[in-house]
Amino acid sequence: MRSIRPLLAATGLAAALTLTATGCGPTGDEAAGKPAASSPAGTAGGGAELPADLADKLREHGVDPEKWKNGEWRNWDRDTWLREAKDFVNPVIEGLWKPERMRSATSPTKTMAAGTATGDQGATDPEPRPVEAVAEEKPYHRNAAPVGKVFFDAPGGSMVCSATVVKDPKNPGRSNLVWTAGHCVHAGKEGGWYRNIAFVPAYNDLGRSPDALEKAPPQEVAPYGVYWADWVSTSGEWISQGGPTGGGGAPYDYAVMHVKPENGTKSLEETVGVALDVDFGAPQAAGIPAMGAWGYPAAPPYDGALMHKCVDRPGRLTLTPGTPTMWRIGCTMTGGSSGGGWFIEKPGGKLALVSNTSIGPVTAGWLAGPRLDRGAEQIYTMMSDKFAGR
Repeated sequence: MRSIRPLLAATGLAAALTLTATGCGPTGDEAAGKPAASSPAGTAGGGAELPADLADKLREHGVDPEKWKNGEWRNWDRDTWLREAKDFVNPVIEGLWKPERMRSATSPTKTMAAGTATGDQGATDPEPRPVEAVAEEKPYHRNAAPVGKVFFDAPGGSMVCSATVVKDPKNPGRSNLVWTAGHCVHAGKEGGWYRNIAFVPAYNDLGRSPDALEKAPPQEVAPYGVYWADWVSTSGEWISQGGPTGGGGAPYDYAVMHVKPENGTKSLEETVGVALDVDFGAPQAAGIPAMGAWGYPAAPPYDGALMHKCVDRPGRLTLTPGTPTMWRIGCTMTGGSSGGGWFIEKPGGKLALVSNTSIGPVTAGWLAGPRLDRGAEQIYTMMSDKFAGR
C-alpha cells in the first residue's frame, strides 16, 4: 500500500500550494512500462474484434465497426458525429496514442479564448492581476500524480486538455473516475462527442523538454500507462449551448470520465496511488483565501510538455445575466490547461477539487472555471452509480 502524503499545504493567503500524491512512484513492471496483464476486453486494433455492444451501437448510426477501427473514426460527417449523451462510444484502438502522437497533439485554443466579460457586473469582481504560472516539481508522480493530460481526436486533428483523478463513492479505493472540462470531450452545440479520448496521469513524469521527450522511454512519457474513456458525461447545457469561446455553456463546462487501462486490470486509483475528493458545497469566493489550478498549458508561450500551477485568491465572473457565476483567478496558463483541476484546502489540510479550467482571455492573464452545482453533482453521482461494484 503506497503511503499518501498531505496533498495541499497552504501557509497563508495565496501561498504556494503543494500538490503531493504518493511517497513512491511506479515500481516493478509498472516502472518498466510493462503491463500487469493482457489488454482487457473492449479494445480494437491489431486485428481485435470490437465488443458486440460497441459494434451494435456503431451500426445503429450507420457506421461499419470494422471500418471504424481501421480509420473510419476520421470521418466527421455531421450525420455520423454522435451527439446525444446516450450515444457516446469510444472503443480502444490499442497503440493509437503512441508517445510521438501525444507530442503532436495541440491545444483547443479557440475554446480557451474569451473576450472581455459582459453582463451582470454585479456578480463580477474586478479583473485579477496576472499570476505567473509555476512549473510543477519533478517527478510528477511524487508531486502531482492525480493530474494528467487528456488526448482526443477532433475534426481539426489531435488535441490535448488536462484532467484530475477523483474519488468514486461507489468504488472506494478503486476509482476509475477522471474530472475534466466539457469542451474536452464534446464539441457543444456545433458538434458531438470527440473520439479516441484517453487520459495519461503524470504525463512526461520527469518534465523533459519537447526535444528530450522524443528520446524518452515510454515509462517516462506515460508512467502509469494510457487509460481510455469507456463512458463520459457532461452537462446538457454544455451540449446544447457550448461554443468555441465557451458560449452560454461555459458555466456548465465540466465533465466526468470513467476510464479503463489500455493494458492491465488494476483501477486508476490503485495504479496512481491517490484520488481527490470533489467538493460541491464550496463557500463563496470571499470565504476562500487561496485556490490553485493545475494543468499542462500548450498554447504559446508554453509547449504542452510541462505541468504548471497557479495560486490566487478567487473572485467571481458572470458572463451572461441569468447564468451561474464562475470562479476566476489570475493565471498565465493557456490552452491545454483546459479541464485541469482547481483545488482548495479543506479543514484538516485535506485537498478537494472545486472546479476546472474552462475559459480565459486571448491575451492570457486569468482563468475562469464553473462552480460545481447540483447538476455537476448529479453527473458525478450518476457516473459512480453506473459503475458501482465494477
